[in-house]
Amino acid sequence: MREVRTLTVGDGEEGVRLDRWFRRRWPHLTQGQLHKLIRSGQVRVNGGRSKPDARVGPGDQIRVPPIPDPPPPGEKNKIDARDAAFAKSLVIYEDEEVLALNKPSGLAVQGGTKTTQHVDRLLSAWGEGLERPRLVHRLDRDTSGVLVLGKTPGAAAKLAGAFAKRRTEKIYWALVAGLPKPAEGVLELPLAKKGVGDREMVVPAEPKDPLAESAETEFVTLARAADKVAWMALWPHTGRTHQLRAHMLALEHPILGDPKYKTEASVELSGPLKLQLHARRLTLPHPSRGTLVLEAPPSAEMRAGFERFGFDPHEADPDPFARRKRR
Repeated sequence: MREVRTLTVGDGEEGVRLDRWFRRRWPHLTQGQLHKLIRSGQVRVNGGRSKPDARVGPGDQIRVPPIPDPPPPGEKNKIDARDAAFAKSLVIYEDEEVLALNKPSGLAVQGGTKTTQHVDRLLSAWGEGLERPRLVHRLDRDTSGVLVLGKTPGAAAKLAGAFAKRRTEKIYWALVAGLPKPAEGVLELPLAKKGVGDREMVVPAEPKDPLAESAETEFVTLARAADKVAWMALWPHTGRTHQLRAHMLALEHPILGDPKYKTEASVELSGPLKLQLHARRLTLPHPSRGTLVLEAPPSAEMRAGFERFGFDPHEADPDPFARRKRR
């Protein structure tokens, strides 16, 4: 784009940062290029200078200077028809503002140095720029289940806000080693990221530890397989990295199939199973109307665990914490 233009902020973009407003339209701009345009005064909001983190609102007039052309698309950024079909096959709910996927185990949410196939890349199946859905929360690579995205900037901001303000109810299913006693309760145990051997892990920490973050998990036992394995419903009231995996290990009932947070007993019980953790149900406010209740069918990995230990996923209470909420 070689000319100066003035664009109007739309109704669905309330509260979006100025730099993100630009990046959604011209994603090829680097953060450095964009900040230079804003701080040099080439970008103006309602005729005045602004900052990259300033929030825009409906009706704001944005002066857009000439934007460098995007580089030719590289092969690694392309998404073919097969990948697009795969992405669409993951959809469990979609409307004009919200997209929900059943993320498979083993698929990362975002890319990294050695990760080229991930959810963020597959979102190109819905388009680029303003058409591209936006991530509002995360799941571990090996955790399957409900992943929700915003399809407009405004919807993404409201959905992300619901997670930040803890207005969501996230229920996970997990198969764990042994039978937790008590069978239900709440674990409040601060966690911290620390080096353990040659890897970084999330471990229990003293509240006064400067690295410690508060972490709270509510749990209910759904079923038992003899005295060896329990099928648990887990509700993380906080959203710390690896919280459920670290908390269950701290309770001495690690999640089966976990290659990182494990014991000798859990490794033996797991056998060939992959991580037995599934984001089963997510309840949260819809960006513009009512409440969303999203459920993801068990993954192939979880189904293998149910079959191994004789659990029937159809027997689970859809809201296993309802009784505890009434207390």
